[in-house]
Amino acid sequence: MSGAIVVEAPGVHRLVPHEPREPQPGEALVRVHAVGLCGSDREVYQGNRPEGYVRYPLVPGHEWSGTVEATGPGVPRSLAGRKVVGEGFRNCQVCDRCQAGETTLCSAGYEETGFTQPGAMAATLTLPARLLHVLPDDADLSAAALLEPAACVAAAALRANARPGDRVAVVGTGTLGMFAVQFLRAVSPGELLVVGRHDDRAGLSRHFGATAFLTRDRRLPDDFDIVIETAGSADAARTAARLLRRGGRLVLTGIPAPGADGLDPTDLVVRQLEVHTVFGAPPRAWAYAVRVFAAGLLDPLPLVTHELPLAAFSRAVELVGSGDPTVGKVLVHP
Repeated sequence: MSGAIVVEAPGVHRLVPHEPREPQPGEALVRVHAVGLCGSDREVYQGNRPEGYVRYPLVPGHEWSGTVEATGPGVPRSLAGRKVVGEGFRNCQVCDRCQAGETTLCSAGYEETGFTQPGAMAATLTLPARLLHVLPDDADLSAAALLEPAACVAAAALRANARPGDRVAVVGTGTLGMFAVQFLRAVSPGELLVVGRHDDRAGLSRHFGATAFLTRDRRLPDDFDIVIETAGSADAARTAARLLRRGGRLVLTGIPAPGADGLDPTDLVVRQLEVHTVFGAPPRAWAYAVRVFAAGLLDPLPLVTHELPLAAFSRAVELVGSGDPTVGKVLVHP
């Protein structure tokens, strides 16, 4: 009998028997290969997720990859057997924001796989087929499980709109930061700086294409065209803004705790900085991430440090929150 993880309430979870749910019209049944964990999953387990952004009891898991086993009425049968990843936001498709392609701003309210809808910490996942993105037949499904955070960074990269020769920088050296380096490298920047709290990711940053690495305690330059912030720490946004030249472009993706230092509005106006924010990934960003991955320009595997079975879910959550710099991306295999 296959299993699933159910978080009954904060701090309480069970490994329960799992029965696949047959796909209804417009749906597909996916055999899950791997699920990635991030800080949001730890928030779900610990009960720190903001009100309205989680619903217990819950099967978690929003970063995943798998293979389509069956399709419901109205879904092409040719999808069966294909390797896929899937968008998490369960948008309504009919409101003005969805019609404009901004599905993460759906007016119908927040619904997302692994937070308010059943996630992928189970042998199978049944979801609307319209959310799926098909991968090449030879795709590595363990690597593909990281395409959800990659899609979020793809949204940031599209907003950054970097051009060849631009001087670009990334603040943050976690999974999102390393993906930002890879996306920016793909546009042939004139310089690509990574800024982190510690130098433990300097080598990996250069492996992915960074031309320079600095820790935040060093004197930082202030003449970059574009900065993508991924750290989410209390002072990360201000650090990122200080790196910009007058008229530079800043994209914020990190979500700091309440009370974090905000950007100085006087500085934004006087230096005419352009500021964008990203929360989640719309279909355009997902398609871009999958395309870059399929082209071999995105390499998630060096970010994976631990792969565990479903029964070790509690250990996986512990690793994600350990603060150990040797812990990168943690995958669970249902």
